Parts: sequence; structure tokens; C-alpha cells
Amino acid sequence: MPINKWNFDTVHSSLAFSVRHLMISKVKGHFDKWSGTVDLDDADPTASRISIRIEAASVNTQEQQRDDHLRSADFFDAGNHPEIAFESTGVKKLSEQNYIVTGNLTIHGVTREVPVEVEALGRAKDPWGGFRAGFSAKTSIDRKDFGLLFNVPLDGGGVLVGDKVEIGAELEAVQAVALGA
Repeated sequence: MPINKWNFDTVHSSLAFSVRHLMISKVKGHFDKWSGTVDLDDADPTASRISIRIEAASVNTQEQQRDDHLRSADFFDAGNHPEIAFESTGVKKLSEQNYIVTGNLTIHGVTREVPVEVEALGRAKDPWGGFRAGFSAKTSIDRKDFGLLFNVPLDGGGVLVGDKVEIGAELEAVQAVALGA
């Protein structure tokens, strides 16, 4: 069975995150510029691979001043670390639709292995003769593990920015080519 290469359709996909603000609410954001591929092995899903590249400077929380701060050396340091990357290192099948994809996540020049829960949502032929696949993915990280240490203590206790970052992706991919026979 061939391995099929799929390219993420970034127009019909999203990479988002949320983090606690002032310990009382969550701020959400996403990235506007990114790309990625998934090599699906239908015969052995555990042999599948995923790769995602994100432009750190494309962070968007719909607040220009906050976005500029996130691009600065206090957070992503996008001038020195322009790319956030994820490269899978393993896939574990939990059920027909659910998987744990383990991979190396690089943020701020620091690489850590993270597990990502992935749900395969299905496949369909699109109206233009192509084939598409959908996935939903989520994980959480401690931003300090990636050198994102900036914070401000609050008078009443707690801090300005939470350490736990929840990451979610809604992904639609378009089949490109078969890589093997």
C-alpha cells in the first residue's frame, strides 16, 4: 500500500492556542502563516508522519500591542527564532479514529518532545476532483519548558500570564501524491 502525501489546506485549517491571563480568564490566539504535510500510511497508520512549520511573527491575538509583545524577545523572539516547528517521531493508534502523535516541537529555539491527541475526522472527494482528509488535534505545554519565561507578579497573588498553554488544531489536508507502491 502506498504512503500518500497530503498538504494542509491552511485556508480551511487553523492552529490556535489559549493561555490564562491575570489568572481569571483565557486569551486565545492563532497563527496566520504556516504550512505542513502529512504522509499517511493506510496499511500501517503508526508509520505515518506529520510536519508543520509556523511563522512565529504571524501570531495573531487580535490585539496589536499584545501581538508585538509576543513577537519580542520576552516571548517568541521572532527576529532570532522565526520558525515554530513540529516533526512527528511516532504514532500510536488508540482506535479507528483516535491516535497519539508524538513529536518534536520547537519554539524559541528549544525543542521538546510532546504528545498530541489526534482525531481522524474522515475523508471525502471534493467538488474539484481532489481528495481531502480532516483531523482535529490538541495538546498542552508548559511555556517555561521552551524558554518563554516572561511574567509579572500580581499584587493579589498569581501572575500575569499562565504557564500552561493549550494548543489546538483543526486541519484539512489535500492529497498530493503517492510516495511508494
